Amino acid sequence: MILSMTGYGRADNTYQDKTILAEVRSLNSKFTDVRFKIPNHYRDKEPELRKIITERAERGKLEVSIEVKSPSGDEAYGLNLSLFRKYFEELSGLADELNMPKGDIMQAIIRIPNVIATAEELIDEKEWAAVKNTVITALDRFEEFRQSEGKAMEEDLRLRISNIRSLLKQVDPIEKSRIDNLKQRLKQNLEEHINKEHVDENRFQQEILYYLEKIDITEEKVRLEQHCLYFLEQIELPKKQKGRKLSFITQEMGREINTLGAKAYSSDIQRLVVGMKDELEKIKEQTANLV
Repeated sequence: MILSMTGYGRADNTYQDKTILAEVRSLNSKFTDVRFKIPNHYRDKEPELRKIITERAERGKLEVSIEVKSPSGDEAYGLNLSLFRKYFEELSGLADELNMPKGDIMQAIIRIPNVIATAEELIDEKEWAAVKNTVITALDRFEEFRQSEGKAMEEDLRLRISNIRSLLKQVDPIEKSRIDNLKQRLKQNLEEHINKEHVDENRFQQEILYYLEKIDITEEKVRLEQHCLYFLEQIELPKKQKGRKLSFITQEMGREINTLGAKAYSSDIQRLVVGMKDELEKIKEQTANLV
């Protein structure tokens, strides 16, 4: 099982006369980055929320939004009366002392920080339990979304790996004829530039062997096949976080495919290599979006 790094989950709940809304969404990220948009009086609960989110979501750029609405408007902004009176008395006294016009003191005071803000009442623990349960439900739906996306991605990844292995098998028959063609071409070029009677056949065969060893692609084929099988093995594992490891495996696959192309000396094999590279790029795009 694999999980997509992008996901979305939403849940709503009620507590007394209040409506609780929770949303969890995520985008691609190399690291875990959690950002919250929650009511001010729940800020001291943020560490608890962060622990719940990171344990479940594991990886990605996560945005968590919580809204608590009441038909009576309890969640709306209110006036800090004691602070307002204090500012009003001090500013009015200062204006009288300096014989300055008071102007619209009220408008000035309202703009002062903390005069108007959400009420910082003590958290109702029962309400908080309802909020937390709503977030957990949103996380459940978020994970279902990720699993659904991950299932589709897994099918695509398996197809791409199968295509690479199929292209790799097509190299074998071409490779046999490639060696014969190379021997023939080298001998023909040699005879065209050097008199055949002056060619040391034993030395020529030694040079041919050395040259063929330099362009031998047996090891690259074996390693590429092993990397493909290892990739499939990792997909089968029950653990959730696989994106980084699968990404490392694709890098190794890329090295073998590139070396295969560099040693090919065959237009037919080069075409197969281009096909492998195309499939590998699609795999890389998918693994970049895995948890």
